[in-house]
Amino acid sequence: MTFPGSNDVPFLSIEHLTKSYGGVHAVVDGNLTIHRAGTVHALMGANGSGKSTTLKVLSGQVRPDGGRLRLGGEDVAFHHPHDAVRAGISMVAQETALAGSLSITENVLMGRLERTGVTRSIDWAASHEHAAAVVARLGIAVDPRVRVDALRPDQRQLVEIARAISRGSEVVILDEPTSSLAEDRAEDLHAAIRRLAADGVTVVLVSHRLSEVFDLADEVTIMRDGATVAQGAMADFTVESLVATMSGPRRVVPGAASRPEATRLGSADAALTVRDLTVPGAVEAVDLEVGRGQIVGVAGLEGSGRSVLLEAVFGHTRRSRGSVAVAGIPVRPGRVRESISAGLAFLPPDRKAQGLVLSLAAQDNLAIPMTGRHPRLSARRDRRERAFYDHTKAGMRLRSASPSAVVSTLSGGNQQKIALGKWLGTQPHALLLDEPTRGVDVVAKQEIHARLRELADDGVGILVSSSENDELMALTDRIVVLFRGRVVGVLDREHYSDHALNSLAGGHR
Repeated sequence: MTFPGSNDVPFLSIEHLTKSYGGVHAVVDGNLTIHRAGTVHALMGANGSGKSTTLKVLSGQVRPDGGRLRLGGEDVAFHHPHDAVRAGISMVAQETALAGSLSITENVLMGRLERTGVTRSIDWAASHEHAAAVVARLGIAVDPRVRVDALRPDQRQLVEIARAISRGSEVVILDEPTSSLAEDRAEDLHAAIRRLAADGVTVVLVSHRLSEVFDLADEVTIMRDGATVAQGAMADFTVESLVATMSGPRRVVPGAASRPEATRLGSADAALTVRDLTVPGAVEAVDLEVGRGQIVGVAGLEGSGRSVLLEAVFGHTRRSRGSVAVAGIPVRPGRVRESISAGLAFLPPDRKAQGLVLSLAAQDNLAIPMTGRHPRLSARRDRRERAFYDHTKAGMRLRSASPSAVVSTLSGGNQQKIALGKWLGTQPHALLLDEPTRGVDVVAKQEIHARLRELADDGVGILVSSSENDELMALTDRIVVLFRGRVVGVLDREHYSDHALNSLAGGHR
């Protein structure tokens, strides 16, 4: 596919990019063309496709082995991120890099505060005025003197973008800008991206939320196995054709598109029973039940109590009243070990901070929940852990070079598979999943969903909280909706719709 438009010199282009790390080819033929300024251009690809390396080259973080980068038809070479910034290219990473104890003004104008007089002292009034003008371009209605650590996550992302455009950047790279945001908070960021494009700023967008990409992007470049395999106008693609192009003929996961209409209701036995669960100020009198073989969703806006509910069920957060039972076995409040022994497992939302030990090998991470059950330093344990690694690699379609591969070197999707896979060695009766596919690509998401369906087929009960309505509607048998810590509705599959979910999540029955 080719972009529609004139024969003018492209605004920005990457041509035949190559880059290897220690003999491993990250990019073998990367190409990207943006014809006009003010375009929102999506860069799509599964983990390991080469898109991250391509962005690092574009932002000056790494130097390519071959190929060329052109701005306005002129060849450019970046040896450092400062070179890219001076050329008008800034990158906003998935994890914000802000100084929480400093004000919005200090973060936006870091190192470039307005100065006055012979002594070159800081002119705070002028600095605040300058920062206010920058953030106003993004629609941020907040005093620039406010400290960043008082802001919501979506507002922090906007401050990062404001810092980029305050440097006069003509190209802003956004890497998963909404991965940690609920859908209602993401819309403010979407509006800011549209404002940037309308102002003539070019946005290169990486996102695993397909609805977001189709809503925002004008054009798309798709990479697979280190090479660009398609480019075109966003209107030329459907969700199905985009995913198929990203996946390739050998990587499509059968049956992963949606949950079958005939839902798995399992047996009458409950894998998980929650009654009157209350955490003061967060969750109030929640009742729910997950049968064996069922996948039940938990929906709700940011602050609705979704995460606190799962943490309280598992025992991370202590409940003030209520009961939890796993396969009929009561679990006392605040007893994580008791929960695990009863057959409960919990995947937290932040794999790097909560789900994994990044400095350990893949096999060692997978073995963590099992280490208390077997004698240390035994040959039998070593064989068991290696067998479980091999089983997980096959069952989760884990792409890891070896059992000793350090987890921090793996892609986000493969890290998430390990974070989930390690709990399967405990043979749980019930799984609690909080944002199980956050920050992973579409192919990895399909593979994780397929594995969850297999677990449900085997009789495991699954309770999954997600900020993505599409994920919940594709994966679950029914959805429990929270509003301000209370259950305000339960939807069966035949009543699923964005309108129904959003209405309940907003407190409208």
